[in-house]
Amino acid sequence: MRRLLPVTDLTTPAAAADREWTLDELADAYAYPDGGRPWLRANMVSTLDGAAQHDGRSQGISCPADMRIFGTLRGLADAVVVGAETVRQEGYRPARAREAFAARREAAGQGPAAAIAVVSASLDLDFSLPLFVSPLVPTFVLTGAAAPPDRVREAREAGAEVLFAGDGAAVDPARAVGNLAARGLTRLLTEGGPRLLGQFVAGGVLDELCLTLSPLLTAGDAQRIAGGPAVAVPERFSLVSLLEETGFLFTRYGKIRH
Repeated sequence: MRRLLPVTDLTTPAAAADREWTLDELADAYAYPDGGRPWLRANMVSTLDGAAQHDGRSQGISCPADMRIFGTLRGLADAVVVGAETVRQEGYRPARAREAFAARREAAGQGPAAAIAVVSASLDLDFSLPLFVSPLVPTFVLTGAAAPPDRVREAREAGAEVLFAGDGAAVDPARAVGNLAARGLTRLLTEGGPRLLGQFVAGGVLDELCLTLSPLLTAGDAQRIAGGPAVAVPERFSLVSLLEETGFLFTRYGKIRH
C-alpha cells in the first residue's frame, strides 16, 4: 500500500495524507463504538459492475490495501461471522494472533484473536479442518434446533461450540447476534458470503458496512455482496468515512438510527 488518502477530510494536509497509514491509524479509524451493545459490521468487496467475486472467490477483485484493512478489521473484532459456503469456497482458517494488535486487544479485554463463528443449517462442513480442530480460540457453529444431531455431535467432538440460534433448521439473524453477545462477543464482523449478508440485512441487525469498491469490470453473473429476498423497505445508511488508494475506494457506512 503506497498511499491511502482520507478524501473526506479536507483539512488534512496533502503531505500528511499521501503516505501509507500505520496499522494503529487504521485501527483508530475503524474502532468499534463504545457502549457495550452488540455491533455487527460487514466487510465486503465489489467491482464497479457489482460483482462480489471473480471465478468464485473475492481475492481476484481485492488488492493489498484491501487486505490490510481486512486484517485490521479482524484485529479489532471479538468474532468473525461467516457463512458455510464461504468457509468452503474461501478455504477459511482460524484467525491468528498479530503482534500489531496484541496490546490493543489486551486493553479491551479481548482474547489473542477473533473467534470464527460459522453459520450453517445443514452443518455440511469438514470438521477435520484446522478451523475446527486447531484454532487459537474455539470456533463457534451457529445453527438451528433442527440441525442433524449426528452433525451437531461431530462438530462438538471436533472442538467447536455449537450455538442454537433458530427453532427450525434456519438461523435467525437476531438470535445469532444475541447468542454471541451473551458470550461476551459484542464486536462482530461478518465477511459474508452474500446470502448471509442478505439475511443480516433482512433481519435488520447490520449496523455498519465496510465496502471496498474495486476499479474493475468483470461482467458475467457473479453474485452481488448481498443476496436473498429483497427487503420491503430499503434501510438507509450514511457515509462515515472514505479512503482511496490507486483507484480502490474504501467506504464505511453506518445505519441511520431514528
